Parts: sequence; structure tokens; C-alpha cells
Amino acid sequence: MEASELIYIVDLAGTCVFAISGWLLASKKQLDFFGASVIAFVTAIGGGTIRDLLIGSQPVGWLQDTNYLLVIGLGILAGMFFKRVFERLRKTMFLFDSIGIGLFTILGIQKTLALGLSPLVALIMGTISAVFGGVLRDTFVNEIPLIFRREIYATVCLVGGGLYLLLGQTSLAPNIQMIITILFIIAIRILVVVRNWSLPSIK
Repeated sequence: MEASELIYIVDLAGTCVFAISGWLLASKKQLDFFGASVIAFVTAIGGGTIRDLLIGSQPVGWLQDTNYLLVIGLGILAGMFFKRVFERLRKTMFLFDSIGIGLFTILGIQKTLALGLSPLVALIMGTISAVFGGVLRDTFVNEIPLIFRREIYATVCLVGGGLYLLLGQTSLAPNIQMIITILFIIAIRILVVVRNWSLPSIK
């Protein structure tokens, strides 16, 4: 399978998972169907939309490919009918979330570099791609976004994105670079949760 095909498939899967996470949080807040659907939609494509607007890539990605809308719809349906299953599979959802932020970090970096922008800007855009859907989700339901709390989240994307940029200077195949980066981000996320690592708060 070509690297671009693998990225596309996992990108759609990650979009679906993020839509599910948005729906589940909205259901906990007891929003109606429309409100929960908006939260699911924003969670799934919010980061990529902000990235594309910032780097001048228009129309934004999901407007050019209706498959993204379809998988968001599937995520909403899955959240509706299998809510209890997903709540019991928190560890599995955590794994998919980690894969998602790893992949979206890579996608953001790739798209930014393709426009001729600097690696530093690409690293920032990769992080925005990965985490800002969650920022919008949490803001809309009146919660402090995860990246603004003590848990290490966005920092993982920055470090993982830095690793991906370094791997890009090697002769490794693109698929291998992507897999190493995603595995690295998953490993760091697991360590953060298991060891309860956090950044110091401002006092």
C-alpha cells in the first residue's frame, strides 16, 4: 500500500473516532441531537479547518472530499447506538485518540511543508491539526480545553512532530517514518497517563 493511501485511510478512521468522542462528550452534557452533531463535527474537522485557513489552503480539506462528511455521520450514528460499548472501551478509545493525534500531526506537517513554509511553522500547524478540534469541542461545552490543563497533550504532538521532521532527513521509507512517529506518540501518551506526568501550573 502506498504511503498516501495508508494516510488517507487512517485519516478517515481518525476523523470518525474524533466524531465519536465529540458525540460522547456532548451526550454527557445532555445536548440535543443537533447540538451533539455540531460538537461531533467540530471535534472531527476543527483542527484541520483552522490549519488550512491559517496556511491559505482553500477550499479546506473536508469541503473537497465528501468521504469526511460520511465518516463523521458514521461516527455520530455509532455514538448514538453504541454509546455504552464505547464507554466500556475507554482504553481502546484512548488508543485510537493517540493514533489520531499522531496522524493529524503528521498530516498537518506534510500539508504545510508542501506549501513551502518552514519546518517550524509546519510543526505548529501539525499540532494545531491534532489538538484544536478538541479545543473547540471543550470550549463549546463549557469545559477548560485539555491542552490548557496540566495533562501533557499538545507537548506530545510537538515532540512527536519534531521526531517526524528528523526522520524526514533520513532514508527511511515514508510509511516507516509515519509508523515510528505514531508509535512514539502512543508510547508517550501511555507513559503520561500511567505515570501521571504533568506540566507545572502557573501560580
